[in-house]
Amino acid sequence: MSFLISLAVGFAFGAGYALLGVRSPAPPLVALAGLLGILAGEHFIPWARHHWSVPIAAEHGAARDAGRDTPESRR
Repeated sequence: MSFLISLAVGFAFGAGYALLGVRSPAPPLVALAGLLGILAGEHFIPWARHHWSVPIAAEHGAARDAGRDTPESRR
């Protein structure tokens, strides 16, 4: 919901700038694309860790349960 409120307020300010005939202080589109890339990268790492670390842990547990000789089973 806060995203929609922020978008609506930004739209209102943009419309106000257009009605007054002034240039908005917002960064150019290239800078906004860079910010989007930063956010995507910031959210990708936790997503990747969550999706790719679980199967690895499950395989490790299955190997231990199957009676394979692993370093953890020697302790």
